[in-house]
Amino acid sequence: MSSLVRHVTFDCSDAYRLGLFWAEVLGGTLGEDDVPGDPEALVTAPGSALLFVVVPDAKSVKNRVHFDLQPQDRTRDEEVERIVALGATVVGDHRNPDGTGWVTLADPEGNEFCVERSAAERARQA
Repeated sequence: MSSLVRHVTFDCSDAYRLGLFWAEVLGGTLGEDDVPGDPEALVTAPGSALLFVVVPDAKSVKNRVHFDLQPQDRTRDEEVERIVALGATVVGDHRNPDGTGWVTLADPEGNEFCVERSAAERARQA
């Protein structure tokens, strides 16, 4: 039997705050026992579980692994606007005039991730 990924773990400075951000982004929930100041916070969302763990070191280099998010019920651009309103910042805009491309964002602690086109947007381009 092989292994499975139980959750993806993020080192961070504020587990609760970052957990709240990602719970909103992914339409998930923060653990009922997670409160501000906790050293860990667990987010469960459809298809994923993210664990945030407080560490003393700040992020200092580009992520070697990142999420590529695909909106399920809105366009890429609507999703970018929604996530920026939650506290993300735009790091790179790779959208093309023909509608293809993606946007690279950073969460409140600087972890990069991308927002790609929705399945509906991809189907229109095919």
